[in-house]
Amino acid sequence: MLLTLCFISIAFAVEVNVMLPLDVVTSNGLNNKNQLKKDFSKLKSGGVAGVMGDVWWGLVETSPKSYNWNGYKELIALCKETGLKFQAVMSFHKCGGNVGDSVNIPIPQWVRNAGSSQDAFFKDPQGNKNDEYIAFSADSMSIFQGRTPLQMYKDFMSSFKSTFSSYINDGTINEIQVGMGPCGETRYPSYPLSRWSYCGVGEFQCSDKNSLSKLASAASNVGHSEWGHASPSNAGNYNSKPPSSTGFFGNGNDNYKSEYGKFFLGWYQQLLLDHANNVLSAAKSVFGNLAIAGKVAGIHWWYNDQSHAAELTAGYYNTNNQNAYANIANVFKKSGARFDFTCLEMSGTDGNCGSTPANLVSQAYKAAGSAGIGK
Repeated sequence: MLLTLCFISIAFAVEVNVMLPLDVVTSNGLNNKNQLKKDFSKLKSGGVAGVMGDVWWGLVETSPKSYNWNGYKELIALCKETGLKFQAVMSFHKCGGNVGDSVNIPIPQWVRNAGSSQDAFFKDPQGNKNDEYIAFSADSMSIFQGRTPLQMYKDFMSSFKSTFSSYINDGTINEIQVGMGPCGETRYPSYPLSRWSYCGVGEFQCSDKNSLSKLASAASNVGHSEWGHASPSNAGNYNSKPPSSTGFFGNGNDNYKSEYGKFFLGWYQQLLLDHANNVLSAAKSVFGNLAIAGKVAGIHWWYNDQSHAAELTAGYYNTNNQNAYANIANVFKKSGARFDFTCLEMSGTDGNCGSTPANLVSQAYKAAGSAGIGK
């Protein structure tokens, strides 16, 4: 564990929390407890307020409605013993295959089996399945031992609350960050490292049968059934760059600025926003007045391009006078969720990839502020 932050003089009234290693809890319980206890003591003596840790669905619920919290009981008890707060991340996604992933923790096997048989995972236009997280289109489908994904997430959070109620009541657990997509971020898995490299535009992830059914229905409702067969066919591939090299993100027919493009991008974003709203509403109903938060991805490449292509494939409709971050912030506001942004530490520019992270951070910050939510 990196302890550098411990020795920084905290001159302002800002609490510092340190992210724990991804494998602080494993299937065998708390990892290296004795060393962790020493590390926690150093953090506390350095003025750190608390730690944030992933609570992995794939470790806890290995069979339906059977929850093994043992490793987390040890972890949170250790936090209380050393006087550290604990921010719990409800991690309903797979760990492994993304930037910084040092371990492999898939979502529960029984969920993967049912999801695969019902085509309930994201798919790109080539039909490649992504099982990092259940597709948003399956949210209301009772295909997991009679439960929907939303019911599974709520049941998991309810079990966590009842198990750790004493730590919630005494303030040891002071925030719940709710995962709502790959890497715990509120987005589509549009740039998986197994197929993508920086700074490709990524690919739309709505080619599973359930998403396509919803797309067809939406297209029919606006009187353009021809728009409902698939995602844009002229959007290039994962590694297309610059965006102008594609028809959809450039100036081709039926591009992002066309009536078709506006329809598709609005529909694609709304599926994400509806998912976030439903999951956060479930979290709010479970945790009540305990602080909750959602994580928003900092997709900085091609931000400076008129199309905002990489944001679009991730579900962030941030062009055509749309403000993706305001839309997300307004959803978060409904449940009183804090806006946790992943790009704050970045600076500088990358002209070859249209990257201006400072401008992106400014937009996201203003969006959260305008919505009146915590950051």
